[in-house]
Amino acid sequence: MPAEAAAAHERLMQFLYRAPIGLVETTLDGTIEMINPMSASLLMPLSRDGDLDNLFVALRTVAPQLPDMVGAYEPASGSVCESVRIPLPAGRDFDTATQVLSVSILKLDEVRLMAVVSDVTLEVQREQSGLARRLDAAARTDSLTRMPNRAVVRDLVQRAIERGRSEPSYQFAVLFINCDRFKQINDSHGHLAGDKVLGLMADRMRAKLRLRDRGNRTVGNEPMAGRLGGDEFVVLLDDLRSPEDVHSAAQRLLNVLGQPYTVAAQQLHLTVSMGVVLRAQATGDADAALQDASIAMVEAKRAGGARYVVFEPSMHERTARRGEVESDLRRALTANQLFVVYQPVVALQTPTSADCLPAHAAGVEALVRWRHPTRGIVPPVEFIGIAEECGMIGAVGEFVLATACHQFVQWQRSLGRLAPRLLAVNLSRGQLGDPGFVDMVSGILRSSGMQAAQLQLEITESLAAQDKSVQDRLRDLKMLGLSLALDDFGTGYSSLSSLHQFPVSTVKIDRSFVSEAVSSAHHRVLIEATVRVAASLGMATVAEGIETQAQADRVKQLGCDKGQGYVFARPLSAVDLALWLVGKVDPSAKSTSPLAEENPLSVP
Repeated sequence: MPAEAAAAHERLMQFLYRAPIGLVETTLDGTIEMINPMSASLLMPLSRDGDLDNLFVALRTVAPQLPDMVGAYEPASGSVCESVRIPLPAGRDFDTATQVLSVSILKLDEVRLMAVVSDVTLEVQREQSGLARRLDAAARTDSLTRMPNRAVVRDLVQRAIERGRSEPSYQFAVLFINCDRFKQINDSHGHLAGDKVLGLMADRMRAKLRLRDRGNRTVGNEPMAGRLGGDEFVVLLDDLRSPEDVHSAAQRLLNVLGQPYTVAAQQLHLTVSMGVVLRAQATGDADAALQDASIAMVEAKRAGGARYVVFEPSMHERTARRGEVESDLRRALTANQLFVVYQPVVALQTPTSADCLPAHAAGVEALVRWRHPTRGIVPPVEFIGIAEECGMIGAVGEFVLATACHQFVQWQRSLGRLAPRLLAVNLSRGQLGDPGFVDMVSGILRSSGMQAAQLQLEITESLAAQDKSVQDRLRDLKMLGLSLALDDFGTGYSSLSSLHQFPVSTVKIDRSFVSEAVSSAHHRVLIEATVRVAASLGMATVAEGIETQAQADRVKQLGCDKGQGYVFARPLSAVDLALWLVGKVDPSAKSTSPLAEENPLSVP
């Protein structure tokens, strides 16, 4: 070999032997013909006897698949495998893996292989560390909104509380946000639309929420917003200059989140209720602060929603009281403590037929009552709202409807022409939100034998003006043959011009108007206008809460078809109502039954 060629060969061999990666030349069966020091260093720990005669033998405990891969590779040359990662045991006992090798095998020709061996331990560690970080981030991020999830929210609130204990000047606030009527969006437009709205809400909080003072200057750090789950969000206002700054931030949030949401070319309207806990009120841990903020949020919902309420310690007592009522009410449903009383509805106008039925038999309204074993009679105002919140209103409403329908049929059989001609039962939002409600009403009509035309279900203005799902439910109810009445008309936001939009046949004028009918010309005009508009639409009218004969005479003069109130009769038990219908009970007297009491509130 010429000197120059020999020198080049020597340089090549030096390069191969000093290369920072392992190089091994073998036969097809793995017999090693050439190996550089790096390969020997990497492979020697795998050789139990310190012999590196065969690559496949050295790797058979950690990569037994390599001989088969070579045997299955048919081309005369080419890549057999690339970057096969091989975890190496820590010791001869193969207990734990601390090192990872990468092996690539190239077929040089019909008889030779070239193996490239490298240590990729650090690379694998970096990958595992990155994966761990991504998994941790995923575990702490809400997948729908890409916001911090409950665990992160709790950690940040806890840090704020601990910092507040060590820094007296540090101010923060926790805002607990819950959507108003979010279930109606899911029911009416589907869960995909609901998810889209939640995503849009998160975008608005990220993009729009900046805490500013009255001079429009940024206050404190950028607020943190996270999603607890469902339609619940939390905002942590950090490092406030003053506790008063939270009010502008809360109102800003209400305004931003209350704007319409465009989903699938539709505009969906949604408001939120918010509970606020200030640093001075956060005396416990993060869980306690979030719970207090949630309690204040519920108070905001009870006040009508679309507002914020700052937490007060007295709310704990009210919450505990509601919890007691809820627990007692669950027992009441199974212990037969609920019962129904009936208030007559009387015809006011002079009959046009000589053989018409008695005016006082026009109808009755069914009202629920609760006989508590220690508290006595509990008025509906104390438990109907709680039944709505905890999901028991369906069971309460079903009990009232079933009881009243069966009782109505009994009156028909026992009293004949003196029996009431119509039964009125109130509906709640919770009942109409139940997909099985219409079937339940149909089943009660069948089981009781009551004619659907004799049943009138009463709804409030706000309920009648609900979204499409409620409107569809009302239409399905009318298809059963029963009638609908608009209860407490005049107390909501509807005007006489929109009365034609409601699927009702009767309008019940609220007691607040009736009570002023004698003394207020303004209220008389409103009552007369309601009567005239209702009559033009083919609707009957009922004046509620008539307490004096003068009020009865006035609403009769104004054209009301029927009246209801203490001047005719208080709510009566089924037995007393039957006696009243046949003239054996003084209409001005209280019921002789201990089951009836004065509060005329109905369901709900």
